[in-house]
Amino acid sequence: MAAVPTREVARRVFASEFNDAGYTFKESDDERAPVYLLLPTGQRANRVFIVGTLTETEDVGEDSEYWQGRLVDPNGDTFFMYAGQYQPDAASMLRELEPPAYVSVVGKPRTYETDEGEVNVSVRPESITTVDEATRDRWVVETAERTIERLNAFEAAESDEGGAVDEYVEMAREQYDSPIENYRRAVVEALESLESTDEPDAQADI
Repeated sequence: MAAVPTREVARRVFASEFNDAGYTFKESDDERAPVYLLLPTGQRANRVFIVGTLTETEDVGEDSEYWQGRLVDPNGDTFFMYAGQYQPDAASMLRELEPPAYVSVVGKPRTYETDEGEVNVSVRPESITTVDEATRDRWVVETAERTIERLNAFEAAESDEGGAVDEYVEMAREQYDSPIENYRRAVVEALESLESTDEPDAQADI
């Protein structure tokens, strides 16, 4: 009996880090092997879980429907997502939703190289769900925690001279030159955006 492939964990990430990523790789030569996006904080992502404000939807298709959605996180940074005939449920949601609306999205990162040689990153949504503000706020806190964990692991690997180096941290060092402090700042700004709510002291561990 063939082994059933397990679904990849959907990584929580803020838009500033997601948009700085652009390097993708496979871990085997198998044609059906998963494609991973390397996050600048040193973690691979085959799927992402994002929540924010859907601010705009547009059918950008020429011959058939191909919907673009702009999802803004608490820092004002934008995730772009695209859904067409192969993502009918997500495309239907983008067609029917009236922005602005809080939504959660699970999807796969996709990269595209422009004519100028720049790499743009977007999300191909598997599912889009409307959520309330409390759900969005919980996502912000949890994403902040996961980002801090990645940052701490990255910095620990940098300072661990002669020790075992995490392969994805090493890969991120080679592929990216963005200061990782940018992502710690994004965490602080995201949590500060919640200060008007009744969240517990989420900044205690930063």
